[in-house]
Amino acid sequence: MHVLITGGAGFIGAALAHRLLQRGDQVYAIDNLNEYYEVSLKQARLRRLEEHDRFQFKQIDITDREAIASLFQDTHFDAVVNMAAQAGVRYSLENPAVYIDSNLVGFGNILEGCRHNQIGHLIYASSSSVYGGNTQLPFSEDDPVDHPVSLYAATKKANELMAHTYAHLYRIPCTGLRFFTVYGPWGRPDMAFFKFTRMMLAGEPIPVYNNGQLTRDFTYIDDIVEGVMRVMDQPAEASPGFDSSNPTPALSNAPFRVLNIGNGERVPLMDYIETLEQCLGVKAKYNMLPMQDGDVMATHANVDKLSALTGYKPSTDIRTGLTLFCKWYRDYYQVG
Repeated sequence: MHVLITGGAGFIGAALAHRLLQRGDQVYAIDNLNEYYEVSLKQARLRRLEEHDRFQFKQIDITDREAIASLFQDTHFDAVVNMAAQAGVRYSLENPAVYIDSNLVGFGNILEGCRHNQIGHLIYASSSSVYGGNTQLPFSEDDPVDHPVSLYAATKKANELMAHTYAHLYRIPCTGLRFFTVYGPWGRPDMAFFKFTRMMLAGEPIPVYNNGQLTRDFTYIDDIVEGVMRVMDQPAEASPGFDSSNPTPALSNAPFRVLNIGNGERVPLMDYIETLEQCLGVKAKYNMLPMQDGDVMATHANVDKLSALTGYKPSTDIRTGLTLFCKWYRDYYQVG
């Protein structure tokens, strides 16, 4: 299979590319290598991938309409995995324009590329953030997602709506994957698990929002990648049970679907920090803070639909996942 991965130097994109190359696929990756976090880490991920002769990389921003159109015209892809996006809930409060450019305009360019070049399956990153103000747990794909609490979440819901439109009009099989708090080796330095590790090893107090009264469905990177690969190999189809007189968000008469990918467990933030302390052998100093704008109290994935489709359910526990991350962190940054 010849696969295009946008955001191929990113955390999930690079991990997916690595696995696809291992199984024998041809991988073409693009990334704009922006400075949202340390570019050297993105370059290091790419160096691992460039060891494979079936890997190609080009620095392209998905907001560049002409460059994306030329890429699709010049190269045939069996599947496209769109991981390129401006990530981060909190940063969307500071710089909303970049979310509109990358997550809306950029995604529109990818959809147009798929439309004009007969792509067999578009898989794109959505987020658990789309559940917004929902409080009924666990979150199900059947739940309405009409109350986002951050611009980031709003752009991800918009991606799902845009993809549905293209699936309906042009019969492009589209699968949106709602990721739940991904962590692990080669991760993103802006994420809490990464920041906590750096600050704890430096003896700095870590910021703990809502005084630690938060729960998250933490999902290990290898589990995410396994789920993506299994879904990729089963292009979306129209739902035979779709009832247009009583529509539900999870079904469609277009080749479209959205799926949760999470561990399926709620872990209190303070338990997560305690496990990280044990893995690092360092006691954290806390800076207890109020709830931050755009954040949510809890996330918890219902993964029944993913399991029914693929026979797979993420299962890596946080102790195993954090142990592997901490080992990678010490090796990569050469800290004791």
